[in-house]
Amino acid sequence: MTRSQEPRLARSQKTIGWREYIALPDFGIHHLPAKIDTGARTSALHAVDQTVFEDDGTRWVEFMIPLKNRRTTKRLRAPVLEERDIKNTGGVPERRLVVRTTLVIGLRQWLIDVSLANRERMEFDVILGRSAIRKHKLLVDPGRSYIAGRPAPRIEPAAIQPETQTDTYTGEEE
Repeated sequence: MTRSQEPRLARSQKTIGWREYIALPDFGIHHLPAKIDTGARTSALHAVDQTVFEDDGTRWVEFMIPLKNRRTTKRLRAPVLEERDIKNTGGVPERRLVVRTTLVIGLRQWLIDVSLANRERMEFDVILGRSAIRKHKLLVDPGRSYIAGRPAPRIEPAAIQPETQTDTYTGEEE
């Protein structure tokens, strides 16, 4: 069977384009275009008005995600996984908060670590770095876009492929 004869669903579970629609259901985001950026190690999400606080000995961050395609004033909260220096698009390190959240691409889901950054001048509100995809047997086709299809609106355990690994940053170059 040639690649063009493969069922779309099977092919989309192996290959993604340089742009894909994703969901971040923990943050109430169910359909968002993302850039797949294998040149970036860490994923980044457009988040503003960040406030760090402590609750029961755990650091949390409260923030807003002002997405281009929707208006919201809802503030979100997530435990801070870590804070570290991450190079921005200009190659300059900036201190960013990192949180863990669920990522959905097509019919697949897993946990990713994502840094919170001001991306208002960028075309995409979210980029997925290589750490988010490298352990999930996905190939990135730089000549194609949106081939995984829309993220599943509600992921049922029987409908998804089990993904047990997260994209935890180890501090080592990849």
